[in-house]
Amino acid sequence: MLGDLIAASHVITLEQLPDLVVKHAARVGWPGVLLYLADLQQDALCLLAGRGPGAGGGAEAPPEVVRVEGTLAGRAFQTGGIVGGPTSEAGQWWVPLLDGTERLGVLRASAAPGTEMDSQAAQDLRNLAGLVALMIVSKRGVSDTYAGLVRRRRMNVAAEMEWRIMPPRTFATDRVLISAVMEPAYEVSGDVFDYAIAEETVHLALFDAMGHDTAAGLTANLAVAASRNRRRQSPGILEIAQAVERALVEQFGSSRYATGLLAELNSATGLLTWTSLGHPPPVIIRKGRTAISLTCPPAPPMGTDLGILPTLSRDQLEPGDRLLLYTDGITEARNREGREFGLAGFTDFLIQHHADGLPVPETLRRLIRRHLSYHDGRLGDDATVLLLEWSGPTPYRPARVEALAGLPEHTTADTPLTSPWATPARDVL
Repeated sequence: MLGDLIAASHVITLEQLPDLVVKHAARVGWPGVLLYLADLQQDALCLLAGRGPGAGGGAEAPPEVVRVEGTLAGRAFQTGGIVGGPTSEAGQWWVPLLDGTERLGVLRASAAPGTEMDSQAAQDLRNLAGLVALMIVSKRGVSDTYAGLVRRRRMNVAAEMEWRIMPPRTFATDRVLISAVMEPAYEVSGDVFDYAIAEETVHLALFDAMGHDTAAGLTANLAVAASRNRRRQSPGILEIAQAVERALVEQFGSSRYATGLLAELNSATGLLTWTSLGHPPPVIIRKGRTAISLTCPPAPPMGTDLGILPTLSRDQLEPGDRLLLYTDGITEARNREGREFGLAGFTDFLIQHHADGLPVPETLRRLIRRHLSYHDGRLGDDATVLLLEWSGPTPYRPARVEALAGLPEHTTADTPLTSPWATPARDVL
């Protein structure tokens, strides 16, 4: 069935995907399948509706929007597990849609009455959901239907630019997990995050451009482009910072600038090399209970053309450390009473929720919901968090990666994969 679905998917649009999935899933005992995609803020799950017969997954019209909070569909999205619905006796289940570790939404599958969710059926649904997620990703980049579905209100031009250039909000290997959140999702202007992996090195970047307008978005986009361009030619944090500085000065003179934090983690040893350019320094949460603020000699923001070079700092991570990069919109924004959320409020929330055992992406989703609630749903500045957890010199076992990222159980190999940068052993003749 999966092979036939792949063969049929090459020349379809996103709008045709639900009917295609229904058609092929019905042949193997799943006559009703619905696809729900998470909105930009991950508050709601929105129906990607099919048009053909059987697309509704049952006699009753399915809801067009399902809330994440307080629903079975939302529980599957939050935890990464398969959740049985109230009609599970008739065979109805919610299955996470994941592109790698990026949460896209959920799939609702209905089967004939009496169908049991044994291990084979569960694996079949995980396989179907995994393939559907890949198809969604392959189609969404050219689909305005997708953009219209996952947006719950109007988006400004700066946010339009920035969401297009940033990497997935969650990524994981057996050595690192990276996850990020950003608000206000529809009006963000100057914040951008970036990360990439090259053999043992994990590159991290966070930029906060001056202003809250389209020009701030242009500045941030240029900073990311210049950073990536230099990094891919000749990695080196100071060289990357200088390349961003030159690009901003050439484009804007010294009238626009961006603060930034650039970092490199050796994922084999845990050595963190970083610099701050007018930006809040990183914080490490160690052993799930202690927040440690890192320090670095100050340097001016990029684009100021002051000719002052930044200084590198080096810190050693310990196994299980969580490294936090953030913008000042998280810590310095004030509520109506004039009180800041503050660095302590930020780190205390993460420490308190560390013991809950929730996946990291879900913890950050709840953090940003708490931050919005603290400010009555309105933020005067962009608020961005980029979190990295390091396994230590020994890679995480698959079950640990699954728990951290919110993957369905047993979706990864039973044993850790050989590091992608390791040299394969040669056969002995």
